[in-house]
Amino acid sequence: MDPGKKYKPYKPINLPDRQWPSKVQTTSPIWTSVDLRDGNQALIHPMNAHSKLRFFKKLVQVGFKEIEVAFPSSSDTDFNFVRHIIEQKLIPDDVYIQVLTPAREELIRRTFESIKGAKNVIMHMYNATSPLFRGVVFRQDKAQTIDLAVRHTKIVAELMDHYSKPENGGTNFKYEYSPECFTQTEPDFAIEICDAVRKAWGKASKENKIIFNLPATVEVGPPNSYADQIEYFIRNVPERDSIVVSLHPHNDRGSAVAAAEMGLLAGADRVEGCLLGNGERTGNVDLVTLALNLFCQGVQPGPLDLSDLGSIVELITDCNSIAVHPRHPYAGELVFTAFSGSHQDAIKKGFAAMDERRKQGDPTWDMPYLPVDPADIGCTYEAVIRVNSQSGKGGVAYIVAQQLGLDLPRRMQVAFYSIIQEVADRTGKEMTAEDITSAFIKAYHLPVPAGTNIPGLEKTRYDGRFVLRSFTLSDVRPAHAVQALANGKAETGAEADDQDDEDEGTQTPSAPRVRQITARILKDGKQHVITGTGQGAISAFLNALDNAFGIRVSVREYSEHAIGRIGGDRSRAASISNSPSLGAFPQASAPTNESAEIVAAQPTSRLAQTGEIAMAPSPPLNAIPFARGTSSVAASNIRRTRSPSGAREQGQAASYVELVKSEEAGNKKAEGWWGVGLDLDITAASIRAIMSSVSNLLGPDVSSQVIETA
Repeated sequence: MDPGKKYKPYKPINLPDRQWPSKVQTTSPIWTSVDLRDGNQALIHPMNAHSKLRFFKKLVQVGFKEIEVAFPSSSDTDFNFVRHIIEQKLIPDDVYIQVLTPAREELIRRTFESIKGAKNVIMHMYNATSPLFRGVVFRQDKAQTIDLAVRHTKIVAELMDHYSKPENGGTNFKYEYSPECFTQTEPDFAIEICDAVRKAWGKASKENKIIFNLPATVEVGPPNSYADQIEYFIRNVPERDSIVVSLHPHNDRGSAVAAAEMGLLAGADRVEGCLLGNGERTGNVDLVTLALNLFCQGVQPGPLDLSDLGSIVELITDCNSIAVHPRHPYAGELVFTAFSGSHQDAIKKGFAAMDERRKQGDPTWDMPYLPVDPADIGCTYEAVIRVNSQSGKGGVAYIVAQQLGLDLPRRMQVAFYSIIQEVADRTGKEMTAEDITSAFIKAYHLPVPAGTNIPGLEKTRYDGRFVLRSFTLSDVRPAHAVQALANGKAETGAEADDQDDEDEGTQTPSAPRVRQITARILKDGKQHVITGTGQGAISAFLNALDNAFGIRVSVREYSEHAIGRIGGDRSRAASISNSPSLGAFPQASAPTNESAEIVAAQPTSRLAQTGEIAMAPSPPLNAIPFARGTSSVAASNIRRTRSPSGAREQGQAASYVELVKSEEAGNKKAEGWWGVGLDLDITAASIRAIMSSVSNLLGPDVSSQVIETA
């Protein structure tokens, strides 16, 4: 088929000096909802009175000041609805109800009967004006079409005079006239008939403007053509200052929003449409999209309040019995969701940058891939990043941070992402925030946060093969150090490097400290008491694991941070990472006061630390030497890590450790096992992290565990 022989193209207007393309919209139009009339008549099952009333109340709540409520002469249902909202005084004093009538005398009179007693009414009359309707439907020429509009406008004017009298209701009236099929009507004829209607009404002035509604009853051309028609009309219609130019675009070509935006640039004052674009065929212009397009450009959309868009979507879905597409602009379930890994990473970095700007007093929203702040329309950030097989580590880490308050080290992000990626590939489903949270807790053997209600987390904790029950930590002096002091000799080398700030004034600087740990643990459900020594708590515990079970591992990376409250300030703490062979931790700068206060990391006394995990405060992390061996860690290996707001008890510390087998220490390609520990005490959190890591090192494949328990 040759479309050129079957279809006729639109006829563009010759407007070489058009002005609208160079204009910018900086003000809001008058908004008129036609949901209860144009939208309702397009439904398979039109709304009953109860649903229409719910919808009307929502439109009032959203802020509409002009609401087309019915076609009263078309049915008793519509007529009775208008009477109900008037008699029950449900119309606010600052709201105009609009009623539609064709240019037929008996229907006009019936329409006026329906609005008796209303305070403010827009009487909306229409007749078709295009050549197709004139010649095929009504068999009228131009003169007859004008005469029809003029005669019935005079009837409208007479009835307005009658019903505006106090004894007949005292209604304030506005008059709206629509040349139906405006975009298919000859431009000069549209101007001619509108001017004839204005003169016939005889009441138009700067204070009481007539509304000329110029509908794209059927969208037959591109949006720029509609804008040209609007600009041409405005340039040439007489008495422009006595006229409100109104737009009524339909969406047959899918460009109703663009047509409305361009029509406003062309000089229109008002827009009629439906929430979320309901209406005949492909629908009317979507007023939500149109309004929020202005909003995210910094223009307040008049009196409209769309901050609870979810309730609007829910009501429309219920009353119209039409589901909202998940990709519908602003209102769809997925419109703020990023599955792509690169998108997720950009959004995560965008949030971090925005936090910094806001600390400097800059509230500007400037976010990759998100043109509007989801919070401004009542959405949460939880749905912004969602995970499937196409997602990246940044999105997974973001969800862990949001759900658990844990700021994963970058290398751990990669490790946990591989678990989620494998699960997503095996199951073929989207990984929700709940799925990821559940997987993280199971993979790293964590207790379930209090108050958490996530499907699949039936237990209160998910222990690994190794579980810490309690421990004691004390200082001991090796025999050779005691003999050296007796001989007046000082120790040198790496052993002497392991001096904490707390040693000053309490211990001879040249006398090294050795820490001894005695821990009560469960291995595969069986209790063991293990003992080890080292230059710090972590190295001592690794030594204890070696002594008891022959488990020889070294620390490849360690990181920790304080967990604050949800929505609280982020704290910072010291961490160490990517060290090929970690030994004694030299004197390094301490964490910030902010971090130290939250973790309660104050210097310990010479008394032994003991108890069921809740022990006396332990030293700051940078005072805890944790690696086996004697090599030192350069101060350049210390980095600062940010701690996100957390959902756990304020004051908790989170520790992360990656272990490798000792014989592979220093091998960058060696396989590593991550663990996570949480506790009020930083030392206990560190030991818990080791237990988590060792459980994974000796246990089955982590992703298999997650799938089996999902």
